[in-house]
Amino acid sequence: MTKNSLFPVIAASALAFSLTACGSDDGGSDDSGSGGEAGTAEMELITEGTLTVCSEVPYEPFEMEDSSTESGYSGFDIDLMQAIADGLELELEVKDSSFDALESGLALNSGDCDVAASAMTITEDRQQNLAFSEGYYDSQQSLLVPEDSDIASIDDLAGARVAVQQSTTGEAYAQENAADATITAFPGNPEMFQAIQAGQVDAILQDLPVNVENARQGGFTIVEEYSTDEQYASPCSRTIPAWWMRSTSS
Repeated sequence: MTKNSLFPVIAASALAFSLTACGSDDGGSDDSGSGGEAGTAEMELITEGTLTVCSEVPYEPFEMEDSSTESGYSGFDIDLMQAIADGLELELEVKDSSFDALESGLALNSGDCDVAASAMTITEDRQQNLAFSEGYYDSQQSLLVPEDSDIASIDDLAGARVAVQQSTTGEAYAQENAADATITAFPGNPEMFQAIQAGQVDAILQDLPVNVENARQGGFTIVEEYSTDEQYASPCSRTIPAWWMRSTSS
């Protein structure tokens, strides 16, 4: 999945965001804002005139450094946030954050950013601490191994060394379905991919789109995909009213 192939989906994702009740405790809507200065006046932003987004970078194809863009970043999540910022007539600032800080709610609750965009799956546990937007991306889990590996499925992982990203649904899936494997949690995909390249682990179990990018590097293949009914969404600060993303479709 390349960056260019993601652009047709950006518009559909923005429409999904237009239905959000993110930041609304009662799920209601407030149509008093319609984007631009009139709408953003009601938003308690970290920095006036700027939509500040926290994201774990890199996590291709969703977020990556990109010196050609004004924010310095690009990818599915970043391009979507840029479209939303443009619709609200705001500048976009992206802050690189650990996934732990994002999924725990620490980054948002401590006032580091207005919204998080980091390929984050909606879960009941996370909803205890985070106000999620509507889901905007359906994902799957997957198993990546070296091309010459004897591992052909999750059933072959007994005794194998499996890399997962800490605090993710991939880690939970591995713990539930590959209990006989040696599961090692890493901070992010770069560390996991370096580990499998160095032969320190035998497989990576994580989100399918990211393993697709890993396989594109050569020498590795995805042997299984797992449907887990996962949906990415964007947690936001509860100080942002329910209408905040609707301006992208107005």
